[in-house]
Amino acid sequence: MGKIRTITSVLAASALALTLVSCSEDKPSPQDAAESLAKGIAARDVAGLSFADTDPANVGTELEEILAGLGDVEPDVTVAGVQEDGDDAATARLSYAWDFDRDETADWTYETTAPLERADDDSWQTRWEPAVLFTGLSDDQRLVRTSEPAARADILGAGDEALVTQRGVFRAGIDKTKVDAAAQAASAAALATLLELDPAAYTASVEAAGPEAFVEAITLRAEEEPDLPERVAGIPGAVALPATMALAPTRTFARALLGSVGEATAELIEESDGVLAAGDQAGLSGLQQQYDAQLRGTDGITVMVMDAAGEVSSEAFTSAPKPGTPLKTSLDARLQALAESVLEDEPSASAIVALRPSTGEILTVANGPGSEGQQTALLGQYPPGSTFKIATSLALLRQGSTPDSVLSCPAELMVDGRKFNNAGSYPAAFVGDIPLRDAFAQSCNTAFISTRDAVPQEALAAAAADLGIGVEQPIGTEAFFGSVPETAEGTNHAASMIGQGELLASPLAMAVAAASVGKGERVAPVLVTAAAADSAATAETGTSPSASAAPEPEPEPAEAADPGSLTAAEATSLRELMRGVVTEGGAAMLLDVPGEPVLAKTGTAEFGSETPPRTHAWVVALQGDLAVAVFVAEGELGSTSGGPLMKAFLDGAAG
Repeated sequence: MGKIRTITSVLAASALALTLVSCSEDKPSPQDAAESLAKGIAARDVAGLSFADTDPANVGTELEEILAGLGDVEPDVTVAGVQEDGDDAATARLSYAWDFDRDETADWTYETTAPLERADDDSWQTRWEPAVLFTGLSDDQRLVRTSEPAARADILGAGDEALVTQRGVFRAGIDKTKVDAAAQAASAAALATLLELDPAAYTASVEAAGPEAFVEAITLRAEEEPDLPERVAGIPGAVALPATMALAPTRTFARALLGSVGEATAELIEESDGVLAAGDQAGLSGLQQQYDAQLRGTDGITVMVMDAAGEVSSEAFTSAPKPGTPLKTSLDARLQALAESVLEDEPSASAIVALRPSTGEILTVANGPGSEGQQTALLGQYPPGSTFKIATSLALLRQGSTPDSVLSCPAELMVDGRKFNNAGSYPAAFVGDIPLRDAFAQSCNTAFISTRDAVPQEALAAAAADLGIGVEQPIGTEAFFGSVPETAEGTNHAASMIGQGELLASPLAMAVAAASVGKGERVAPVLVTAAAADSAATAETGTSPSASAAPEPEPEPAEAADPGSLTAAEATSLRELMRGVVTEGGAAMLLDVPGEPVLAKTGTAEFGSETPPRTHAWVVALQGDLAVAVFVAEGELGSTSGGPLMKAFLDGAAG
């Protein structure tokens, strides 16, 4: 009986102990309160918390007032430790980390303390004071952030020559503090008239602006308008303020490629996840936008303690701006300017792409004014016409042909009911059985189509690929390298033999093909030679990185694509054929170009449903270590529309 009572007592005591432990574990702790406080401050939402002697709504209002000047950045707040100061009091240490530039690395870190008290219901409350946010902060003070823009980096070309750099400008406008209100409208209209702007629209902008505003009308290059300050000085309130902007040598210089810099748009600000704000300068297009994070750098930041009157009490944090990292490209400034001058009078879309076969460096990406800002040179998609006969000839060489192999060149040829013929200017002396070298030099369409049974579409596509046509390769920005169907029958296959049908190419693709012939293996082109890793990766997909992307270390050079199976012997034969186009064929205008002998191929591609059809004009050329493609969207023959442009470019390049 005694043993039973003893066991019962032990069990009862054990149960009581378990109950006490359970109650202790369920009891609120100062650690829990500190964790909740940290989460609430980080989210700027303390509605669910408990405070001693004040309401959460009041704390929330004060929290927002103190932090409003820091923008919408939310700090990372964690509990660094909790010290119990007795049964009813504790002190929490809070660790703050502010990442103002959203680059995943904290810019400003510090610790504060928060006093905690036990309430009557055993819960823990925070005794709120501004110093919980920043040590020493008093009731009438707040935190305000200002930023100092970083110096935007240059875009460099060959030899590290600055293509885009800070250049002098004048910001012309009306300073409303320098003219009576009654005269502001007249001054605005006079300035707009002087600058050849819309007087009514600009006057409305001036009238809508604040009484102390400077209302900009236009920004002009200082080197183009050196006397602008004197010209506007006679208009009351009109000024031309000197400034600098990231600009290329001229307004048109590689504009579609390089892009522009200006005030960040609402869309860019939204996509930047807080990195950009209204009034910030950012890349708006082209390489400037694609590599904006690298070029923009990191703004300097100052966080000030400011009182209710707007007086600065102290600086809580400061960091110096970090300038952007230059973007290096292979663009040759002289040749780019030359190419653009050659195209300046061409009314239709046009392009000149030049590259160096030995290295693949792209030297020019020029678009004529008829391209209307579009990237014809890199992204144009057009049938390449007879310039594609370089690939067709390669396929024939692989079937055992030589430049002396005889082909049949009839005046016209029927394939499945469709008539193919030669250009209207085709010389009658070269109709009939002629060697491949003459068929290539004179560009006999029917001769190449006659060989379609010996060259299946798959072999044609393979030959094109070994020249770089249709092979995607990373150049540092979006580009189209062409499209050659691997299967085609009947008239589609026949048209493919002469660069028509479903074939498409860009001027870049045809320049790469010519360069591959010059080098003797498929050339891997490159434009951006050093860039941020994230941007270089996205260039392969043709998408632009977010404006919030942070600068990264320069990547290792990309591994070159498989150079294909073009052999030295095949390249030698193709160069022989291309030289014949200059000495005996449609590119005779290139015979007297100074320097090394020029090799070329002209091309004309029909498009549209009109009768007669409209035509694209093409010419590709090789001269020493220079490969060039010229394209004119609304041309005649390659020789008549493209030939003179090619000659002008090669003459200029030589001289």
